[in-house]
Amino acid sequence: MKKYRMNYESLLKVTKALSMSKDPKEIIRITVDNIKETLNMKGCALYLINEDTDEFELAAANGLSEDYLGKGPVSVSRPVAKSLAEGPMAIYDTQDDPRVQYPEAAKKEGIVSILSVPIYVRGDVIGAMRVYTSDHWDFTLEDVNFVQALAEIAGMVIDLTRLIQGQNEYIDVLETLKEAREM
Repeated sequence: MKKYRMNYESLLKVTKALSMSKDPKEIIRITVDNIKETLNMKGCALYLINEDTDEFELAAANGLSEDYLGKGPVSVSRPVAKSLAEGPMAIYDTQDDPRVQYPEAAKKEGIVSILSVPIYVRGDVIGAMRVYTSDHWDFTLEDVNFVQALAEIAGMVIDLTRLIQGQNEYIDVLETLKEAREM
């Protein structure tokens, strides 16, 4: 029962930060921090898909070294990433799973298990939330649902930010056109 309360309290904390902050980077960082702390995991990271390079780009991380985060590009076309369209995916042993792109880097970092959940925006996968453990972990449905819920919140924030940026660019264009007419 305590775990459910912690998850609920974390959801409340993140949604409160969402409603009070205007900085999407801060909200994403708070989301990553809360997942790591609540589930007491080794680390957590949020990646977004760069459609130009077909790679995941790091948006925020907690508990992972710079060496691990800089291990190399994370390909969207690898099996782990491709499976995100079907939903969450768990790797029990990073050293014995062919879906892991950098098993040696995971071993050096002390990563044993990984939970990866998709981040959706309007039905499209735009990224992934990943949780890393230092012990073998059978992720429970509650763990998966908690991480997925926070990934959904992050997706909404990212989408909202993109919409606001687009609106601001549109307003700038209108103001430029108005100034040009007044000349």
